[in-house]
Amino acid sequence: MLSIKNLAASYDGVQALRGVNLEISEGEMVALIGSNGAGKSTLLNRLSGIIPGGGEILFDGANINGVEAYRISRRGLLHVPEGRQILSDMSVLQNLQVGMLALSGRRPAYTIPEIYALFPILEERADLPAHTLSGGQQQMLAIGRALMGAPRLLMLDEPSLGLSPLITDQVFAALEKLNRDGLTVLLIEQNARRALQATKRAYVIERGRIVHEGASAEIANHPDIVAHYLGELPELVA
Repeated sequence: MLSIKNLAASYDGVQALRGVNLEISEGEMVALIGSNGAGKSTLLNRLSGIIPGGGEILFDGANINGVEAYRISRRGLLHVPEGRQILSDMSVLQNLQVGMLALSGRRPAYTIPEIYALFPILEERADLPAHTLSGGQQQMLAIGRALMGAPRLLMLDEPSLGLSPLITDQVFAALEKLNRDGLTVLLIEQNARRALQATKRAYVIERGRIVHEGASAEIANHPDIVAHYLGELPELVA
């Protein structure tokens, strides 16, 4: 579904991505882990068309490098950014409805009742301004809004950032259900341990380069990765 070849990006003359290669097949949930500043968010912004750069981005066989961001979203490559970026003065329901703008003639994949079933708190707060939601509830809203755009591949940037363990559990449970139901997911996570538990395959990025890739269980037990990203708890993933 997604094939990235020799992807590059620069900020103010500093190379942020260096020859990144990555593959995601339809129906997978793949993790990308790395330290702060490693290039995780930059990669998602490149794929979304927010920032330019060299290389090739094949989505469903078409090279979308250089395509405008709104056209990329209308192809079904949807991005839930770090920080959620909800429309704070609009209601929860209105935020969800805004997500439908990415459809652009494509058939909806999720209905509002289905989003409410996934995140019941959103139905309870449907008529309230989005800024009244807690951080975790805003994250649920951001995911729900993206789902209303019928993603073929959903990209998430740090969905657990700043969330309590309980809300993190709820968000990951929803993502795992969506993936079981067939949604393809690229998960960018600082919480490497949780990301590897939730996925079958993973990549590790450092200083703008992919330095490891493979089965999540193998990466979770790799001595160098345990030391740098997971702490001293080997044999995390069975």
